[in-house]
Amino acid sequence: MSFTAKRCGVNFSPPSIVVLYEEKDSCKMRKRVIPVRNFSQFSDCGKAAERLKLNTRHRDYLDAVSLEQLEKLHLVLRDHLRGLTLEQSLAAFRGETSGEEDLNKLSDEDLAQRKAQMDEIFERNRKQKGDPDFVYDLEVEFPEVENHGTCSWDEESDDGF
Repeated sequence: MSFTAKRCGVNFSPPSIVVLYEEKDSCKMRKRVIPVRNFSQFSDCGKAAERLKLNTRHRDYLDAVSLEQLEKLHLVLRDHLRGLTLEQSLAAFRGETSGEEDLNKLSDEDLAQRKAQMDEIFERNRKQKGDPDFVYDLEVEFPEVENHGTCSWDEESDDGF
């Protein structure tokens, strides 16, 4: 029997991946709840997603689901275990971070994750020569910013520097 995954999601309690799929033979929509075992707030989401994708019991149901999507679902579960809300977790995917976050205080793993998110956003927004809206020599005028005071660095020194 063959299956086509239509939608994926997560359950927080108990931690699980939910797949809505269609049976090709009968054209019926069904739901499969896949428990996520041995997973904590310190787990590697990429490895957990690979393990799940290669699992013989779930492989056929997850065939049409990309490894990247499974990893994102695991990231949502991990963020929940770390105490983040769903909105905060989804905002991190979109690259929305509060300007108050101090990246210097993150662990190496979290910092690498933030950098990977920034790289992904950069690549998504990057314009290349083959793109229809690519402009070779784009000139942009920026509005003048009010000067809110002077700084001692702005003053020229008598030393000529």
